[in-house]
Amino acid sequence: MHKKTAAILFVIAVLTLREASAIWCYRCTSATPGCGEKFNWRGIGFLGEQCPETNDICVKVIEKRGAQETITRDCLSALSFRTDIPADKYEGCRPAAKDIRLAHYVNHTIKEHDVKRDYFNDVTFCFCFLDHRCNGAKANAINTMALLGSLSIVLFFARKLFADFSATS
Repeated sequence: MHKKTAAILFVIAVLTLREASAIWCYRCTSATPGCGEKFNWRGIGFLGEQCPETNDICVKVIEKRGAQETITRDCLSALSFRTDIPADKYEGCRPAAKDIRLAHYVNHTIKEHDVKRDYFNDVTFCFCFLDHRCNGAKANAINTMALLGSLSIVLFFARKLFADFSATS
């Protein structure tokens, strides 16, 4: 009985610890070597940064205009100034939201300011929050090693709890 109680307390402690800490995300742009479409964490020289908010989400923003592509990896809270973030922030990629009222009252001819944010033709937001540093992968890639590791841990604890339960019965 003590082993089962200890196992349950261990799982609760791990889940509580996981909730108390913020997620770690890569925070860079494609202007940084190693942070482009072919991501290389060794090229950017660090293993990511902890996001400022405890319930933050890692984001990868892909902005395209013709052959030009700009990729931004960051925490969602750091991109809160953007008005084109999609409302659906669940795991996966979505096109940017359109804000028809953006820069409605701005009247100047300096196109480099891009106050209407219409320079890029195609803007995609990719959200992830199930694993630390998840915004380093390609848009639709699944981290198979993390999935297998999680599955093996769950099976190990399930087998251990079942064995303890059968021994006490």
